[in-house]
Amino acid sequence: MQRRKFLQGTLSGGAVVAGAVLLPRLAFADWPKAAFESKDVDSALASLLGTSEIADSAEIQIKAPDIAENGAVVPVQVDTSLPGIESITIIADQNPSPLLASFEFSGDAVGYISTRIKMGKTGNVIAVVKAGGKLYRAKKEVKVTIGGCGG
Repeated sequence: MQRRKFLQGTLSGGAVVAGAVLLPRLAFADWPKAAFESKDVDSALASLLGTSEIADSAEIQIKAPDIAENGAVVPVQVDTSLPGIESITIIADQNPSPLLASFEFSGDAVGYISTRIKMGKTGNVIAVVKAGGKLYRAKKEVKVTIGGCGG
């Protein structure tokens, strides 16, 4: 009788894993495809956040290298003290598709992210923070010696 229960558990667990592997579109059905496929910064922001009107803010700090030897792996950290953080979006303005990542927050989350991005050539890394229903930004120029987007 134990063998039968073991087989039932194994088969039902396998079905759950197979469903997760074979049906990933159900989990990611609402991703903003148009925003990530946009070819310019304004249309990407308008598609993702509803507007491209942004105010500069000294309360957003971007930590990224001044010179990235390999554009395929550029470490970026964004930290902000703005209250009511809703999202942090990262853009590389000279990339063929400038929108790189968007992180959504809830509740009283700390406005901090750390990730690695890909840059095709020298340009600005722009952090756009949505807080209290308004958009704020900071930017930092990163010089790329070897492009990561096919360059």
